[in-house]
Amino acid sequence: MDVGTRLLSEALIKKHHPHLRYVRIHTSGKNAVVIYAWNENLELPEADRLALRRFAAGYLPPYLCCQVKPYSMVREDGVPSEPEVPDSVREAAMNRNLDQRAILTLINGMFTGGEMSFDHYDGGTGTIYFRVRSGGKVTDVERELIRQYLYEVVPIGSYYEVAYS
Repeated sequence: MDVGTRLLSEALIKKHHPHLRYVRIHTSGKNAVVIYAWNENLELPEADRLALRRFAAGYLPPYLCCQVKPYSMVREDGVPSEPEVPDSVREAAMNRNLDQRAILTLINGMFTGGEMSFDHYDGGTGTIYFRVRSGGKVTDVERELIRQYLYEVVPIGSYYEVAYS
């Protein structure tokens, strides 16, 4: 089974490991992710760490290298806080069939001042490049929202960059 986004991956982990109270997954490099978790006692016992590694091997895309760390490492590792996103972004991120076209449709439907397009993919770095063309200036707030929304819909194990013109 090919799992795509952070939100979908976290939901599956919580479904299979309901005793884990805190779960976060984050891209840590090209084709690499870290699963951060704690149980209700704010611990990550070795048995849970091993179970999460087995889960990753069976449910995450096979090309992903996965580490499992205690949830307390989120801050130390510089993982961004979870953004508040609209329901449409959350629903898209939970869709197992999310693809490039759906991502562009989602983002373009939310911003009327310009249009986002796929530019290229760099397989060497695992980075997806997008371009936003706008008739006017894209504000800092709009740029931040685009960043937050892409963070949720770009597949785990990949990076993205947006150029504005």
